[in-house]
Amino acid sequence: MKIDLHTHSSVSDGTDTPAELMANAAAAGLAAIALCDHDTFDGLDEAAVAAEVAGVELLRGVEISAELDGESVHLLGYGVRPDQPGLLAELAKVRAGRTERIPTMLQRLAAVGMPVPEEVLARHVGDSPSVGRPHLADAMVELGYVADRREAFDGWLADDRPIFVPRYGVPLRRGLELVREAGGATVIAHPWGRQSREVLSEAVLAELAASGLLDGVEVDHQDHDQETRDELRALAGSLGLLATGSSDYHGLGKMDHELGCNATAETVYRELRSRIDDRGGVA
Repeated sequence: MKIDLHTHSSVSDGTDTPAELMANAAAAGLAAIALCDHDTFDGLDEAAVAAEVAGVELLRGVEISAELDGESVHLLGYGVRPDQPGLLAELAKVRAGRTERIPTMLQRLAAVGMPVPEEVLARHVGDSPSVGRPHLADAMVELGYVADRREAFDGWLADDRPIFVPRYGVPLRRGLELVREAGGATVIAHPWGRQSREVLSEAVLAELAASGLLDGVEVDHQDHDQETRDELRALAGSLGLLATGSSDYHGLGKMDHELGCNATAETVYRELRSRIDDRGGVA
């Protein structure tokens, strides 16, 4: 049973619609998939209908933009009930912060000779409820300023690059609490990939595991080399955390993140679903 527990649709920063994503998952041989769009549940109902047609099992998810000690952390919430006021308020705050920084980023791009007309940017936002850096990167590609999203981020849009503007992130512990209150299961995405290992150190992960709020960590991910995967898997085992694997698929947005390139063991997947069921979530 091939299982991919971290993917994105055009409702956030992927390029497949939720329905297209489910069809592509079936074509890729996936038996189960989690849709985890950034800070929104908006694509899940469409995905659920399409998953049934495609014969793929859907795990409802969300990727929450969180922060720890001023650093970005990505929190995957699975099986979350999408009607919890506290969680909805935090997600709305994140989306607003993401959109509100765009004018400043557009000004900074124009100042370095790369103006992005609003109508060009709008074409790449599509169905997303907020404007993100990947949309801006796609506009830069269309205008010929960069070759692809990676060049846009590496040269201009990443956290330490000239165009970056900070935005709000949900405090990590608060995010963990909100997912648990909504009946969900929690997994930290690519913890030793984009973030400094010091941010989510062994000690920090041990503390989160001891709190009982963290269910697992994403071990098998394209941002982790084999040595990192081995070390993180061993740590997860010692802390009693589930170890997941996924593609972090974004369609054409990340060409080296093909559906199913990393997978989650069926035993881990079933345990996640069991915990969600026990907590009254919507697996």
